[in-house]
Order: sequence, then structure tokens, then C-alpha cells
Amino acid sequence: MSGAQPEKSRGRRGKAVCALLLATSMFALLRPASLHAQETELRGEVSESAILSDQQRKARQLALATQGQQQSANTAQDDTPPRTYLPASAGAVPDDTGTDAATGSIFDPPQATDDTATDNPTPPKPRRRPSTAGQNATGQDKAKADAKTADKSKKKKKATAATTATTQAATDDSDSAVADQEAANRRALTVDSADRQKLDPGAERTAAIEGQNKKAEDDPFQPTGVKWGSFVIRPSIEQGMTATTNGDSSSAGTSALLSETALRFTAVSDWRENSATIDGYGLFRETVSGYRVHDAQGRIEGQLNVDLDNELRAIAKLGYEAVPETASSPNAIAGVSTQPLRQTIDGSLGLEKAVGKMQYTLTGAVSHDFYGDAELSDGTTLSQKDQDNTLYTATLRAGYEISPALTPFTEIEVGRRAYDQRIDNEGFERSSTRLGARAGLQLDMGEKLSGEFSAGWLREAIDDNSLEPISGATVNADLKWSPERGTTIGLTGKTTVETTTTAGESGDILYSGRLTAERQIRANLTANAALGLDWRDYVGIDGHDRILSAETGLTWWLNRYAGLTSRVRTEKLTSNLPGRDYTANSIYLGLKVQR
Repeated sequence: MSGAQPEKSRGRRGKAVCALLLATSMFALLRPASLHAQETELRGEVSESAILSDQQRKARQLALATQGQQQSANTAQDDTPPRTYLPASAGAVPDDTGTDAATGSIFDPPQATDDTATDNPTPPKPRRRPSTAGQNATGQDKAKADAKTADKSKKKKKATAATTATTQAATDDSDSAVADQEAANRRALTVDSADRQKLDPGAERTAAIEGQNKKAEDDPFQPTGVKWGSFVIRPSIEQGMTATTNGDSSSAGTSALLSETALRFTAVSDWRENSATIDGYGLFRETVSGYRVHDAQGRIEGQLNVDLDNELRAIAKLGYEAVPETASSPNAIAGVSTQPLRQTIDGSLGLEKAVGKMQYTLTGAVSHDFYGDAELSDGTTLSQKDQDNTLYTATLRAGYEISPALTPFTEIEVGRRAYDQRIDNEGFERSSTRLGARAGLQLDMGEKLSGEFSAGWLREAIDDNSLEPISGATVNADLKWSPERGTTIGLTGKTTVETTTTAGESGDILYSGRLTAERQIRANLTANAALGLDWRDYVGIDGHDRILSAETGLTWWLNRYAGLTSRVRTEKLTSNLPGRDYTANSIYLGLKVQR
């Protein structure tokens, strides 16, 4: 019994200790504590930059720890005494209190704070008093350490220098490793980062790309044209009504209301070296009321410019024209319902050569006229085949370039007119030989003044000796002058030899002159005016005709493609021959469409 009692008392004491530990644990669990999430600021959103900086900090610490382990292994292999670990930054090792060092991460446990507002301040960690046995063991260890200190002092002095150098190298390696780690974790730049600039909040909105530095058009109502192969075609159509006091511009003409339709087009090549142009028009007039008029006329011509070798240039032209004989023409037939149609096919080929300041041009031309039959009032026809003829000419021009703007020249022309019917219906041989000479000046001052004018003499001798030769002075001009922007003044002059099959008459010389002016009042409003003077001198008889004309008009463009056009015209012919005088006044209003 006495032997079992001590065992029972030990059991009771053990149970009491267990109960005390259990009660202490329950009290610790029930003790209120501050929320760790609130202390670490995890309540709400966590920014991406905070998480990224925390990861970079841990990566740097891991790199430093790895380098420290490698250096320790290398030191042990070299049989050198172990060196004391020196941290790269303060606070990297725990304090003597035994508390864990804070890493600065957002996930570290809360630290003690002096904030009195904290509900549950963190109590200091209790420290145990050392026992007597522990104090004795500490004293013995201290004595042994003092004994060994003297022996190791010399070794430590030798190792200090090596440790310092190693520490410096480790610090440099750690810095480079941190830099490499930061470079590896740096966010890559975008492709357009070099072009992206900070926007000025006060800056205006950037304009569209196609709207930047856009040059204003010189003529915003000029037709754009239609691309067709290697040509740009600019067609137009004009439809209107004409009220006139003389339907066909003749001595017997009366008032009429006419419908007029005009078709025009221009085609320009888009070639790199050579060039070509094609121009054409068609005019149709039909009576709506009043004097009967029914006619149509038109022309088409093309020109080709080819640059050859050795500063040689070739110019080729080809054209076709169909025009009814006018009632005021010397060849008009009286008492017919329809005048005969005159058709002309013409072509030329020229070569230009520049030798220093000298310029030479040799041109050969052919023009063939053939006439249709005239319709008489009784329904019969009258043949005009005896008027068909062909004119062959060759012209040589020589010019000297005084300056790029002035080039005087002289020109010699020889030719032959051959009739298809050698002897006409009246028994005359109408074929003739042509000879002429001219001198003039060519101007090239850009848009200000350009063109040429010449004067000379022309003689056409008829094979039939009973007919006088057609001869006289010649004047030709084609000038354009622009005194100011938007204004163009033109002067044209031409001398033409007109043949006839009238018995006893050789023909006549017609001098034609036109003075034109065009003014762009506004971008969409253009005014034009023209003055004309024609003088016809008959050969073989004492007769002459004088024709005066004046015209003015306006064109108002609704847009680039359509516009309203109007013109007023007056024309008067005065002749010393009977039955030729007439006066014609007209007004026109129409719509023009272009592309």
C-alpha cells in the first residue's frame, strides 16, 4: 500500500498539469486579436504595382542568399576559415530579441506600434531567466573561448583582408544580379512607343491625313476628265435655244427660234516622253419656229509629237471637217433648199531641228476638199464635183533664238493646187501653183505672253491664162496675253485663199481677225467678249465684203460639272456687190454639262 501511494500522487500531479495547460490554451484561443488582414491592408483591392514590387524584392533577397551560399562553399573548399556573413543592407538579420525580421512585404505579420488607438497592442515576448547550471556552462565556454582567442588572432588578421575583398566582390555581384533581375522583370515597350507622345489637353483636334497641306486649286470648276487607257478625256455637251433675227445669216433670212446642241471633247495623252492630243466638236441647229434652218457641222483633229535622236522632233497632224456652205459664201448657190456639204481631209508632217541658236522646221501638208450635191427647190440635185481639189504645200522655216523669249523667223512656202476635174463645167483650167514668203516673231514669255505673228506675200497663179492670179499680202497671228491673273486676251489673224468656179472669176483672199477677252469674275462666274473683222477681196472683179461682229457672254457654274451659259451676238455684212448685205442679231441661253 505504501509503495503504491507515491505513484498515485504523481498521477494526480500530472493530471493537474494537463488541466492547467488545457485551460491556458483555451484562454489563449478566446483572447481577442486584431484582424491580420486589416493590419496588412488586404482589405479592398491590392494594386498591381504593389504586388510587382513585392515579387521583385523577394527575388533580390533570394539572389543574395544564393550568392552567399556559393561563396561559403568556395571558402570551405579552399581551407580558409569561414567568414562572418555581412548583410548587404541593414535589418537583414534578426535582432537580439529573437523576433523575425520584417521583409517589408505586404504579407508580413503586423509589427508592434505605439499607436494608442490600437485595440490589442502586441505584448512584448517574455524572456526566461538563465538557470545556475546554464550560468556555469556559459562560464566554462567563455574560458575555453578566451584560450583559443590568442591562437586564432593571427589567423583572423590574415583572413580579414581576404574577407574584405570577398565581401566587396560579393556586393558588386549582388548589385549586378539585382540590376539583371530588374531588367528581366521590366515591362517590354510597345511597338509604337517611340511615336507616342503626350497629348496636350488644350491642343486642337488633329486634322485628317488627306486634309493636311492641301493646295488650293487654281480653277476649282475645271473638268477633271475621264481616264481611258493612257488618255484623259474631257467631254462636254451644251444644249440651248437661240432667238435670232436672221436664221441663216443671208440677205433673205428672217427671224427664227433655233435649238442648238454642241458636243465637244479634248483628249490628252499621259505618256512619259512623247505627247498626243485629240480635239473635236459637233454643232447641230434645228428650227423650232420661224425661218427653216437644218444644218450640222463638225471637226476632229489630232496631233502627235515625237522626240527623235540628235535634238530632232517630229510633229504629225491629221484632221477631218464637214461644214455646209454658208449662205454668205461666194460659192453659195441661189434658189436651193440645202447648200452643198464641203468636206475636208487634211494632214501634215513636220521635222524640227535645233543647231545652236538656229532653229529649222520643214513641214509638208496635204489638204483635200470635196463637195456634195446641192438640193434645189424642185427636189432635184446639182453636182459640185468640179470644185473638188487637193492642195500640196511644203514650208521651210528658219529662226534665230535671240533669247528664250524672242525668236524671229522667216518662212518660204511652195505648193500646187490640183483639181480632180482638170477643166471645170465652164471650160476653165483651175489648177494653180502657189508661192509665198513670210517673216515674223515668235514669243515665249510663259503665261504672260506667248504665240507668234507674221506678215508676207502670197501668190497663186492659175494654169488658165485668161484668169488673173490670186495674190496679195498675208497676215497671220496667234497671240495670248494675260495682263493679270484670271484675265486672258487673245488675238488671232488668218489669210485664206478661196477658190471659185464662177465664170470669169479667179477667187478671192479672205482676211479674218478676232480679238477675244476672257475674265474670271469669280471662281464660278466667267465673262467673255469678242470682236471680229473680216475683209474679202475679190480677184477678177471690183468687189469686196466687210463683216463686223461683236459678242459677249457669261457662264455661271453651278458646280464642277454643270453651268448656265448665255451670249448676245450681232453681225453685219456690207458689200459693194448686189444682194449680199445682211444683219443678224441673236441671243442664246443654254445649259452646259462637262466631265
